[in-house]
Amino acid sequence: MSQPSIADVRKSLIAPAGKLFDLSKRETSGESLFPDSKDAEAALEKDAKAIDQLQDRLYAHGKRALLVVLQGMDGSGKSGTIKRVFAQTTPLGMQVTAFKAPTSNELARDFLWRIHAAVPPAGYVGIFDRSHYEDVLIARVRKLVPEDVIEQRYDQINAFEKLLTEAGTVVLKCMLNISYDEQGERLKERLSEDHKHWKFNPGDLDDRRDWGAYMDAYETAIQRCSTKHAPWYIIPSDSRTKRSAMIARLVRGALEEMSEGWPEAKFKAGDYTVE
Repeated sequence: MSQPSIADVRKSLIAPAGKLFDLSKRETSGESLFPDSKDAEAALEKDAKAIDQLQDRLYAHGKRALLVVLQGMDGSGKSGTIKRVFAQTTPLGMQVTAFKAPTSNELARDFLWRIHAAVPPAGYVGIFDRSHYEDVLIARVRKLVPEDVIEQRYDQINAFEKLLTEAGTVVLKCMLNISYDEQGERLKERLSEDHKHWKFNPGDLDDRRDWGAYMDAYETAIQRCSTKHAPWYIIPSDSRTKRSAMIARLVRGALEEMSEGWPEAKFKAGDYTVE
């Protein structure tokens, strides 16, 4: 059975801070870390169970938080990742936020206002299905704001994430890197399978036509915002199982590094009896 260590997964997938980044050189298959899908499935099941226990400890202590950012093109598997990686985790101490187009109220404020309000409190694991990076991705591709505003946002994002980490929140950012061909197949599934119709949005086809522009925007965002305090991990996502297995390894690693064991009891054995 071939299951890469947490350190191997991090080393293979990280976008090193302060270095040039070329998204086209990153694989989308996941073969290098998990050649066999059965090994990926076994690793995912094992890590999902471990994540449940580690999250319980995080919640019991109530001191720190984990924010998992899932960013990727339509069909890359953000919601599927949440289902698989946290399949064993109790909802207590979990918080999931799916960011859609901002409301008029949100547009009247700075772009990070709605993001900060959704950051998980101490003791929680928070998951962002899309995130503040939409404001340097779709906003850039569709020219929703001037270019000089986009340029300011990279530094503002870095400062925001540094604030979170200094306050005790670990920021784990995963870019779900799916190929153009695989995305096409998954969009076809949404049109052909009744139970997936609700996922289809005609706007997804517009974004697909702008694939090259989006890849450029992702490349820039990753290069500008992969920092030592909040690095980006580029997750090969053509295989649903391998994608989830790799992210589960990263989540488990982050929680293990925060883990303090179980809190000590505030009473002595024998002080109480249960009749």
